[in-house]
Amino acid sequence: MADTPRLQEQYEDEVRPDLVDQFGYENPMQVPRLKKICINRGVGEASENQKALDDAVEEIRKITGQHPSVTHAKKSIASFGVREGMPIGVKVTLRDARMYEFFDRLVTLALPNIRDFEGVPDRSFDGHGNYTLGIDEQIIFPEIDVDNVDRISGMDLTFVTSAETDEESYALLKGLGMPFVRRGEEEPEPVGV
Repeated sequence: MADTPRLQEQYEDEVRPDLVDQFGYENPMQVPRLKKICINRGVGEASENQKALDDAVEEIRKITGQHPSVTHAKKSIASFGVREGMPIGVKVTLRDARMYEFFDRLVTLALPNIRDFEGVPDRSFDGHGNYTLGIDEQIIFPEIDVDNVDRISGMDLTFVTSAETDEESYALLKGLGMPFVRRGEEEPEPVGV
């Protein structure tokens, strides 16, 4: 059997007890946990350029270690030149060991590669304990060879947790190492105006 990912052990040994202390859970099943990470990448030019779609599939596969599925348009939108059934993107859902390994690589290797990186925003919670992070360039991941990239494009990462509130979800993701920056705390109030 494969070894338990480092981040999963950290969750069990450190993060879970901290969350119990912070929020006073009485039942162990109440403690928030990371359920899955969904990665979604739109490929607008997929209808005209099959290679763009193939490149997106290959890049997401390299980044996640799992083969993504192609998403198709649910309805036609004439102003975008999209017809129902056209391929428009790729998506993958990570769970269990792959999810923890991806999260670990994201916070230790990929995010620090962003130029002038100061942290991720703490305002992208949905009110139900889930957090979405937009990444502008796929080249921040060490698995992507910059020389072989035809086009720089981004993706959306959604961290789905079992937390019921954004505060619990924030504490969980922060405990796992997500480098949040609180917007209200980084700029001090002007004094003596």
